[in-house]
Amino acid sequence: MHWVIEPGFFSSQPVHTALVLGSVVAVVSGIVGVFTVLRAQSFAGHALTDVSTAGGSGALLVGLSPLLGFVGFGLLGAGAMDAIGVQRVRGRDLATGVVLGAATGLAALFLYLDTTSGATTGATQTILFGSIFTIDRSTIPIVIAFSLVAVGLIGLLYRPLLLASTSAEIAASRGVPVRLMGLGFMAAMAIAVGLSALAIGAILSTALLIGPAATALRLTKRIGAAIGAAALIGVVETWLGVLLAYDSFDWGSGHAGLPVSSFIVLLTFAGYLTSGLPWARRLSGRRTELVGAISGAAQRP
Repeated sequence: MHWVIEPGFFSSQPVHTALVLGSVVAVVSGIVGVFTVLRAQSFAGHALTDVSTAGGSGALLVGLSPLLGFVGFGLLGAGAMDAIGVQRVRGRDLATGVVLGAATGLAALFLYLDTTSGATTGATQTILFGSIFTIDRSTIPIVIAFSLVAVGLIGLLYRPLLLASTSAEIAASRGVPVRLMGLGFMAAMAIAVGLSALAIGAILSTALLIGPAATALRLTKRIGAAIGAAALIGVVETWLGVLLAYDSFDWGSGHAGLPVSSFIVLLTFAGYLTSGLPWARRLSGRRTELVGAISGAAQRP
């Protein structure tokens, strides 16, 4: 299979690390991403990418791990959006826009300082587009710990989150602490975006958060199946992205290789387009049936 897989792929330690880390990130992003799409908070996820950019570049500037900056600033940004916004979609968009503007300014400042500092060579490439082949194995336990926190939050909020994702008013009338639940979900999304930023770069981190989830919601009417499908799609796209990026080192004469993020984004886009073909639509049924099924299941005692 040398025409598909370049020699040394299965024996390469950086590849092993990339596959393990990418798989964990893809699973978390798929789980959180399904609720992000259902709650129509893709814009908030995009805003958190800029917040992560500011955090990662700021962390590099002071000599810390970018992962701590990605997740730490993401949590601060999520808290700020929840504090500024209200439960209505229009209010959430307003809060997201305010945080997005501030984060963009900070990201530009920190990246400028990083690139003009001799101690942070290659910071822009690492922060914006990721460098999954250069991540040390010692980072994996930290990534797994953050992943467990994000998945644990979703598991804890699962049933009320389903109800609030379809109707915050009904959820509030049934005694669900909508504001507190929303804050918990924003924290989970901030962690997912931060972990994705480490794998494929902050500027493209929403590809794993939104793409597989949106594709899965086109293919199945059941929320549990959608979560599983989103995680599986994300893992497959990540593994293929790692393989293609590894192979690209032998394409052409430059031997520079292409970033993993570029392949993952292209595969995510292709997967979403494929899910909209007629055969996929017949398989998935109407998305309104999914929303109705979620609402009915969440309202049952």
